[in-house]
Amino acid sequence: MRADFLFETDFRNPSFLAYDQARAVWLARLGRQALIAEAELTPKPGLVDRRGSGAHSDLSLAIMRRSAFTIEPYFCQMAAVSQGSYPSQALRERLALIGRNAERAMLRATGGSNSHKGAIWILGLLISAAALLDEDKASASVVAATAKKIASFEDRAAPRLISHGDMVAQQYGVPGARGEALRGFPHVVNLALPMLHSRRAGGATERVARLDTLLSVMSRLDDTCLLYRGGEEALVTAKDGAAAVLNAGGSGTPFGEQQLKRLDRQLLEMEVSPGGSGDLLAATLFLDAIERGQEEVEADRNGLEDTDGAHRA
Repeated sequence: MRADFLFETDFRNPSFLAYDQARAVWLARLGRQALIAEAELTPKPGLVDRRGSGAHSDLSLAIMRRSAFTIEPYFCQMAAVSQGSYPSQALRERLALIGRNAERAMLRATGGSNSHKGAIWILGLLISAAALLDEDKASASVVAATAKKIASFEDRAAPRLISHGDMVAQQYGVPGARGEALRGFPHVVNLALPMLHSRRAGGATERVARLDTLLSVMSRLDDTCLLYRGGEEALVTAKDGAAAVLNAGGSGTPFGEQQLKRLDRQLLEMEVSPGGSGDLLAATLFLDAIERGQEEVEADRNGLEDTDGAHRA
């Protein structure tokens, strides 16, 4: 990783320079790896994966990978400015400025496609929170609770623009990504991580454990990506379909696999994608790696070759 990007920031002061570089680089690397592991996980209903672009016309697995690498230096900046600090208005606004820079870099790298805007917000907060904490205190629940404190401060310099997520949250009265953070990431801490741990303990492969973790989030989350592109019908279809897979024993059972394929076809026909659930899966994989003290987020190893096509095989 380049070292010079660490100084591509307006925060040129002693507190910024006195960070633990190795820890900042590690947290940023885990964030990037979590994004790529989520993208590569196959088969995901409606989402980009090794089979193709899912319900998206402007994304591919190659674009998702490029986006993750592009964002990584900004994750490192977020970790760096957070070390030795505490949740505050000043920190919140520093992170927001870095986040906006990350979004612009992402759009340049993807040719204008919104590959990871929600993930920049979610993982940025979690990376910052993890950087604030001593390593022996960085359990998933404590990191999420610390991220909640950071998110509670307003970004006074935020552009007066309403995002798609904000618009949907207002229209349907759902929390959205900001609400998830302000609640301490309950879908990650109380749902996704327990499912991931349970499936592993039950002997499931890592692929099946991660797929069932994604489905557990989909079955409960009011995903603004689904609401924006397909309204309540898309959200209900995704929730019911994900629950049907889990009720059939999960993606690792023959009947569960059939239900997963059915859900995938439904979401593709509706041209909708559970992007918010995908972002929370990446957050889950990040926090799991933090809690286990891993140097790397385990890569996807399902043995499939990338097709990088626009349609499902």
